Amino acid sequence: MPILILADHDNASLKPATAHTVTAATKLGTDIHVLVAGRGATPAAEEAAKLAGVAKVLLADDASYEHALAEPVAALLVSLAPGYSHILAAATSVGKNVLPRVAALLDVAMISEITAVVSADSFERPIYAGNAIATVQSADPVKIVTIRTTAFEAAAAGNCAAVESVTTPAAPGPSSFVSAELTKSERPELTAARIVISGGRGMQSGENFPLLEALADKLGAAVGASRAAVDAGFVPNDYQVGQTGKIVAPELYIAVGISGAIQHLAGMKDSKVIVAINKDEEAPIFQVADYGLVADLFKALPELQQAV
Repeated sequence: MPILILADHDNASLKPATAHTVTAATKLGTDIHVLVAGRGATPAAEEAAKLAGVAKVLLADDASYEHALAEPVAALLVSLAPGYSHILAAATSVGKNVLPRVAALLDVAMISEITAVVSADSFERPIYAGNAIATVQSADPVKIVTIRTTAFEAAAAGNCAAVESVTTPAAPGPSSFVSAELTKSERPELTAARIVISGGRGMQSGENFPLLEALADKLGAAVGASRAAVDAGFVPNDYQVGQTGKIVAPELYIAVGISGAIQHLAGMKDSKVIVAINKDEEAPIFQVADYGLVADLFKALPELQQAV
């Protein structure tokens, strides 16, 4: 049976997480369909059709899907589910919002944030903040799975799959879209950035984060933070990297004033190169860092910015 992927997009374009999810799906089979549910989402569907490994793109174009509300998108997936062995989505806010509802409606298990495919019915996922890996097996007729995208490479472009329109069921109406307040930034999105610079409690206050931002602007990097910095009110919670924040795996991760609590490491330890700046030489972050600098960050950051 084919595999269905719920695309993550903003109607105008596909988000990178979907390309990583396609790679995960190729470990399960070759008949991969991508569902693009949105309004005026033809550009996103055409982009999905170019991903290597995709056999077909299903386009559900309706006003009820414009803002990816969980209820109508879940109802659509449930109507399509009988034809599929697996329903996948990236472990983004959209995937985490929609797929558990789909699993509940279908009365099957929800398998979250897998990092490897063992077989068609078995998957690996991290537990205990990444300190252990559990192998989960499901006997359900349809497997509902979210993908930790940092564990899979992005599927390449160059394909030319067919795009088909699908019939949309009547949308349930317990909720409606009111408004969205989005953080606007010219920097890359945190989960898609090649370089991430994060600050922790050692930054002492939010007024010191411009030191990180100035360096980030020079490097074309995204700015993140530890939970301690977010809880202290230094920066908004959409900056948070860690077990209860965003999972990142950039080519370069620079941790500044971050001690390296296990919850933070769970969100960034898959980064290709990790650089740590901390005045405490015993800080746990140095155990995972490829390069460590024991220094006062308020002296090191301006020097680093000048050198860059």
